[in-house]
Order: sequence, then structure tokens, then C-alpha cells
Amino acid sequence: MPFFFVMRRLMALLLALPALAAPPVSAAIDRGPVATIAMIAEPLGIESLMGPGVDPHLYKLTRADIARLIEAPHLLYCGLGLEGKMLDAFERLAASGKPVTAVCEAAPEAERLQAAAGYAGAADPHLWMDPALWAEALEAAAGRLGVSAPEGFERLDAYARASIESIPAQARVLVTAHDAFAYFGRRYGLEVVGIQGVNTESEAGLRAIEEAVETVVARRLPAVFVESTVSDRNVRAIVEGAAARGHRVAIGGRLFSDAMGPEGTYEGTYIGMIDHNVTTIARALGGIAPERGMQGKLRVHDR
Repeated sequence: MPFFFVMRRLMALLLALPALAAPPVSAAIDRGPVATIAMIAEPLGIESLMGPGVDPHLYKLTRADIARLIEAPHLLYCGLGLEGKMLDAFERLAASGKPVTAVCEAAPEAERLQAAAGYAGAADPHLWMDPALWAEALEAAAGRLGVSAPEGFERLDAYARASIESIPAQARVLVTAHDAFAYFGRRYGLEVVGIQGVNTESEAGLRAIEEAVETVVARRLPAVFVESTVSDRNVRAIVEGAAARGHRVAIGGRLFSDAMGPEGTYEGTYIGMIDHNVTTIARALGGIAPERGMQGKLRVHDR
């Protein structure tokens, strides 16, 4: 499709969006590559469209985003249905000849987990929860950009394995707000119970909450977990349901699932995000992990 017609379509999409503040005309334009999510952008040293606390399942492109995508020499996104509300624009950019890379789709199909029923994608897109698998995907993306692959993932993987294995066997169950931790669970031997499905647009049914309560009570779990990008309503319903059955379960902390921590913090890096999750989970479920994490950089008050 000719570039001119693609740009006309993108501008039409831009004009159809609600009125939003556009960047000042005088602002300098960064023409470097851009990624949709920080879990891709930060390890590769490029810009991310979505910041802390933003849910990529629900995110819609703004006018400024579209202008940025038009200017970018290369777009990297997860794929596998994660950015479901943006795919039309991505397809148009790719049709124009702009380099567009679906990072998560670089993972071998044999390594991909199936998504829950009702999800738009056939596979679970949360590959970044497995540092070893994510290192492979990012290495392929780095090759496309002509930059060095990120380092430090092997140490992170070893720390995660040792910390999770220190949790008593009967307590190795991770109960969270939505089903974002399946790759994490597979990698480190945790049973994962996500109240909502893979997509946060789905609603958790009463039966799903009741089943989670049954698991918490039967396994006598000490903690369940909320997430930074998902409402804690359903998790608190589990706490209340367990209490009604005579079992006290705490909220063990807030995990980073679909977004990293605040910019400029250790938790705002990919390694810091996973370190925070591992340390929080291990300590809340009775395992052994340093209070400030693998590198002594975690902000204790955030948990």
C-alpha cells in the first residue's frame, strides 16, 4: 500500500480520537525507535509509549502517540494480542513499509503458553515473566535494532529460582488479580491462580472467586497478591471469603504484572521489576529472600 494512503488513514484515525493535548509544536522530536511497553523499551534503551501503572490490554493510542509512531524509524510491540486496541494502527504502519517488530512473537511457538478461553490471542503474551525466555526475545529484537542484547538476566533467573524454591512446598501457590504469571509459575515451580483471565477486560466471575477462596483455605496460604495495573477488588473479596471460613490471609504485596515501577526507580527497570516480584512473593509465602532484594536496591515501603 503506498505510503501516502497509509498516512492518510493514520491521520484519519488521529482525528477520530477524543480531543487531547498535543505536544508543543516547538518541542524537539525524538526520532529514535519506540516500544509500546516498558518491559521491551527499558532493557533496549529506547522510548516507551506506556508508563508505570498503564494497562496495555486497555490502552488506546492518543494523538501524540500516533504522531510519535509516524516519526519513529522502528516500532516494537509485544504482540500475541496484548495491545489489542492498537493493532489496526500497527498493521497500517507495517503496510507502509515501516519496520514493525512483534517481540513476543519471536519466542518459539513450543515455548508459548495457551491463553485462557475468550482471549483474543491464541497464546499468553506475558512472556517477560520468564527472564530466560524474555532474554531470548529481547536478543532477537536487539538484533533488529543493531544494538547489544541486555545483560544480567542469568543472575536474575538464578536469584528467582533460589528464592521461590525456599517457599514451603504447600505454600507455593501464587494467587493474583489476573492471569499474568503463568510463565513465571512454569519457570519456578509455582501453581498460579489468576482470578481474571489473561485479558484484564474480562470480568472475574463469582465461581472464579469462590474457587480461589477454596484454594487459599485448603492450602492455608499466608498471602495473596494485588497488582499495580489491576483493581484490587477481587483479591480483597478472596481475603474476606477466606476470613468467613476461619482462615486469615494477608495481602502479601503489590506485584508488577503488565507495567513496571515508577520511572527513575530500580523497580522501574526490568530487572528491578522481577526482583521486586520475586522478593515480595518469596517473603510473603514463607520463603527466604533479602528484604531489599537481589541487589539491595528495593524500596521496602512499596511492599
